[in-house]
Amino acid sequence: MIKILVSACLVGQPTRYDGKPARFRHAILDRWCQEGRIVAICPETAGGLGIPRQPAEIVGGDGKAVLAGQARVVDRQDVDVSAGFTQGARKLLAVAQSKKITMALLKANSPSCGNTSIYDGSFTGTKIKGAGVAAAILMQHGVHVFNEKQIAQADALLARLTKP
Repeated sequence: MIKILVSACLVGQPTRYDGKPARFRHAILDRWCQEGRIVAICPETAGGLGIPRQPAEIVGGDGKAVLAGQARVVDRQDVDVSAGFTQGARKLLAVAQSKKITMALLKANSPSCGNTSIYDGSFTGTKIKGAGVAAAILMQHGVHVFNEKQIAQADALLARLTKP
């Protein structure tokens, strides 16, 4: 059975920076849960970041740049938390590889999980094109990464992959 890596916050685990649950309600996600496809993980907590924690954004690039040492993830108090984000991303990749996962549904706009856009590092709510650290490392290793707004596209890929 094809497993899908899912941001833990999307399935109701209180792993967000503020400790609040961010349960994403959708019939497709409910079906995936019933089918036993979900592997839920939070790269930020996997990287040792606590709950609650200060909100964080990427400064000087995107997740790919953080992985290359060319950008940083900083919290609102300008504390560099890049190591936790990088460690968590590597753990997420290790889980994906160990379970042969080729699809992920991650939280949009997150400095870890955003796959098409992230916040720009100014803490003003401004978004830029780019991926978070965990999304970037997964994509670099061939994992198809979707966000919750793209769940229908993810389900369509799943249907193609499971078609006899």
